[in-house]
Amino acid sequence: MGQVQLRGIKSREEFVRLVQEALRGKAVGEWILGGQWNNDNWGGDLPISSWIDSITPNNPVWLSRMDGHMGLANSLALKIAGISNRTSDPVGGTIVKTLDGDPSGLLVDSAMKLVLAVIPEVSIKERRDALLRAMKYAVSRGVTTVVDMGRFFPGASVHHVWQDFSDVYQWADSSGKMLIRVCLFFPLQTWSRLADLIQEKGKVFSKWMHFGGVKAFADGSLGSNSALFYEAYDNDPHNYGLQVTDMNWLQNATMHADKCRLQVAIHAIGDKANDMVLDMYNTVASYNGLRDRRFRIEHCQHLVPESPKRFGEQLVIASVQPDHLLDDAESAEKKLGIVRAQSGSYLFKLLFDSNATVAFGSDWPVVDINPLGAIRTAIHRVPPGWEKAWIPSERITLDEAMKASTISAAYAAFLDKDLGSLSKAKYADFVVLPANSWDELSENLPATVLATYVNGNQVYP
Repeated sequence: MGQVQLRGIKSREEFVRLVQEALRGKAVGEWILGGQWNNDNWGGDLPISSWIDSITPNNPVWLSRMDGHMGLANSLALKIAGISNRTSDPVGGTIVKTLDGDPSGLLVDSAMKLVLAVIPEVSIKERRDALLRAMKYAVSRGVTTVVDMGRFFPGASVHHVWQDFSDVYQWADSSGKMLIRVCLFFPLQTWSRLADLIQEKGKVFSKWMHFGGVKAFADGSLGSNSALFYEAYDNDPHNYGLQVTDMNWLQNATMHADKCRLQVAIHAIGDKANDMVLDMYNTVASYNGLRDRRFRIEHCQHLVPESPKRFGEQLVIASVQPDHLLDDAESAEKKLGIVRAQSGSYLFKLLFDSNATVAFGSDWPVVDINPLGAIRTAIHRVPPGWEKAWIPSERITLDEAMKASTISAAYAAFLDKDLGSLSKAKYADFVVLPANSWDELSENLPATVLATYVNGNQVYP
């Protein structure tokens, strides 16, 4: 299958040119896959299938947006998937239509499954090679442990994560090829399967692999106008976003998973989605009783002013990715309006001040896996090309950012007894930074690590 990388492109012309280049040498009928495009980079206009139909009449194309919540299919891919002007939107998704009622080529959230279901699966060898490359890249960035939520998102098969566990992770573990530790999460729909496996094997599968819990989605993304808000989008006044999962099902599944002592993590970006998940978590915790469950909300990007304190009160972990704000700062103000965006976006300081456990991550490959870059972003909040901070009142200290990237991140995955600090009886996982003191580090945060050690062994460089 041909691959096309569209990250960072600035125009429709560049979009089309790169798709055309990806076609070179490809057989008739071979899929062209890839994406990482961001329409905000060229003014906001969304791509449509007619952009590329004339150059791809014999090859189906699927190009996902950078956030993974929207993708573009050409007309041939739509035909193979059976999508026409008579196809109804699936629950939790949108088939974007033209004014004439025909599919535009854009599929949002769970509607993506219609095309994803007909794309040939990547081979085991390719997936194994991808893991080896990913681990080498991660240690070069100073990452010693990752929480892997799997290639599961609205529209994706719930089975892919389990296939990767058996075909890729277990292979790498048994072959002695693991370089970093992984904490694996699986789709919430498969909670009983994970519960049975943990009962049989325990949460520690090996020194490299830990079972984390289960993951689900409440809404989409800001970039795809599918994050769920109380108020409509400024640039789309009839759109409040998408609730991609039925809340009754979500609550029942969370209730069962929690009874089996599985950790639950739910994606929520819009302010309404975050409150809905907080409400649901509160109901489940009240029903199942007090215990150390460490519910997680992934992203927590947009909150109403009253919500940060609820994270602290309910002991819900705010799992955030600071580098997302570098892409969102300008677009958030266009989509939500300046006042609304600046009062409720990426409220890191408010979450810390509310005694919430804040855990930093990257959401790679949506953004780069670069803890030092994320720490810098959280401290300064200056997007590319800006001279001033975005919402400077929400900047945090180096100490807070370091804590969120180490011990709090470990705590958020029930790994704090083994990881997250240099302490007796913990794994000797650490990095070496080009600084001689904390003050020097504060004044000049480096861009890269000098060395990475896992279990006391140097794995980079």
